[in-house]
Amino acid sequence: MKTLGFIGGGNMATAIIAGALRAKHCAASDVIVSEPDAERQAAVRELGVEVVWDNAIVARNARTLVLAVKPQMMVQALASLRDELDVAKTLVVSIAAGAPIATIAADLPTGARVIRVMPNTPLLVGAGMSVLCAGPRATADDLNAAEALLAAGGETLTLPEDSFDAVTAVSGSGPAYVFLLAEALAEAGRNAGLPNDAARRLARQTVIGAGRLLAESPDDATELRLKVTSPGGTTEAALAVLETAGFRRLMTDAVRAATERGRELGAK
Repeated sequence: MKTLGFIGGGNMATAIIAGALRAKHCAASDVIVSEPDAERQAAVRELGVEVVWDNAIVARNARTLVLAVKPQMMVQALASLRDELDVAKTLVVSIAAGAPIATIAADLPTGARVIRVMPNTPLLVGAGMSVLCAGPRATADDLNAAEALLAAGGETLTLPEDSFDAVTAVSGSGPAYVFLLAEALAEAGRNAGLPNDAARRLARQTVIGAGRLLAESPDDATELRLKVTSPGGTTEAALAVLETAGFRRLMTDAVRAATERGRELGAK
C-alpha cells in the first residue's frame, strides 16, 4: 500500500503533497492521486507521484486517504469509495471546507476513522496553518499521524469541530485577504506616483517582511504596530485613515461572511 492517497489533485492537495515531500514525510513513490482533469493530472505528475483516474484504486491502496474535493463534489466522491475502503487499514482525512465529520462518516463504511482538517495554501512554501479535529472513531495515533502530515508544511493546531467555520474564515481564507492587501498597497503606490514595477515590488516585500517579523519577533502584532507608529508621524496619519474608514469593522464583517458561508456549505 501507498503511504498517502488523495481524492482530488487541486491546489490544496498539491500543497500538502509538496510539503510532505519537501519534509521527507514520505517519498513521491509512496503517493497516489486520483484526478479527473487532464490538465491537473499533468500538474500533479510534476511532483513525481502516481496519478490515476479512478478513486477506487486510491481507496484500496492508501494507508491515509485525503479527501481533497470541493464540498459540492463530496457526496459523489464518497459514493465512489464506499465499497472500496478498509476502515481498519485506512485513515480518512478530509480537507473539504464546510463538510462535517458526521456527514462524511455517514457516507463511508461503519467504523470509518475520520480526521477533519482546515489547511491553507502557504503549505506550498512550508508556512501553512492547519487546524485538525478528530472524529469519534479516530484514535490518538490517527490524530498524531494526520498532524505529522500537515506539520510537514507548517504549523498545526487542534480545535473542536464547532470552531471550524471560524477557522476557515480566518486562516483558510486569510491568505486571500493578505494578497488583496498587497494588491491594494501596490495600486496605492502607483496612484502616489511610483512606477508599476516599483510599487508591486515595494508592496510585495513589505508584506513578506512584515509577516516574517511577526513570525520571528517575540512581540505580538499590536506591539509591532506600535513600534512602527511614531507619534505625529506618517504611519500614524495613515493608520488614522484606516481606523476612521472602519478597517477593523470591515475585517470583522469579512470573517463573519466567510463563517456564515461555511455554515451554509455544511448544512447542504
